[in-house]
Amino acid sequence: MNRRAKFLTAAGAFALVATVLGASSAQADPSGAPTYRLLAGVGSDTTTPVMNALSNIITVNGTKVLGSYDATGSATIQTQSAADCVINRPNGSGAGRTALLASLANNDGCLQYARSSSLNTAATGGAQLAYVPFAVDGVTYAVTNNSIVPRELTLAQLQAIYTCNPTYVGTGPNYSIVPMLPQPGSGTRSFWETEMGITDAQVTANDYPCITDLSGGNLIEEENGEVLGQDNLIPFSIASWDAEESQTIGDVRGDSVLGVINGIASQAINTNFPVTREVYNVIPVSAETTAPTSTVFVGPTSLICANTATIEQYGFNLDPNCGSTSTVTTQ
Repeated sequence: MNRRAKFLTAAGAFALVATVLGASSAQADPSGAPTYRLLAGVGSDTTTPVMNALSNIITVNGTKVLGSYDATGSATIQTQSAADCVINRPNGSGAGRTALLASLANNDGCLQYARSSSLNTAATGGAQLAYVPFAVDGVTYAVTNNSIVPRELTLAQLQAIYTCNPTYVGTGPNYSIVPMLPQPGSGTRSFWETEMGITDAQVTANDYPCITDLSGGNLIEEENGEVLGQDNLIPFSIASWDAEESQTIGDVRGDSVLGVINGIASQAINTNFPVTREVYNVIPVSAETTAPTSTVFVGPTSLICANTATIEQYGFNLDPNCGSTSTVTTQ
């Protein structure tokens, strides 16, 4: 059951030659005709289910135009009919952004957007990218139901844990608490690192040796509670948690529970929740005013922003800034 407070309960009406149908379950990669969509996108695991669902119900003149490719699955995907558009499957926000930039640099038309659960302001090699928000998510931490990690922590305590403060995690090599992060390139990882006051470069350099991004020798996929042991905690999207709880998407929560931050329940996303984020679709600035990119992504009456019900079905809140193209990154 979705128990979250809503920022906005309805989207504005729109008058376009496009049709938005009712919500439906997410499916892997684009399904149904046409096989290749005018707008193909890759990237964030967190927003894969909701974008997959939207790709199945958004049409222009009765034709599906939005293609959303899963973050995980087969090693390669083909995003357009051209043979050059067989690419390695990008897993995560960072990988999706990189793939979009490569497609733009090659001018191959293989990708038109990327999914991102965090804002990336790194250099783009000269390309201009607009981070177009469409939904709001909360991020908290997950622990096992018999964890030694407290279920209620302040943000300052979380920051102390993720900077390996011995008061909270003990001393190495046998740390009493071992904080986890998802795989490199994950938008949730990048966002959480910023909230914890650390950088990915520091994590990669082992400046915080209590942190791990491995489970059983394998990199951890984001929004997965099955990797947790009694001494672990990991950042977890509240939207993903709600969608897994309602069986809207596959349930990989395991026996985990969500932690409370600063005394505020983690399943009550509101303006007082201490850790919230916008999630985005990343598009080239050059395509902002060109259909179908403009029709699908841009403005508060865009086809994505108009479909509040599907956004909320997948655990998110509609972003009050939905469709804004004001956030631009460049070199």
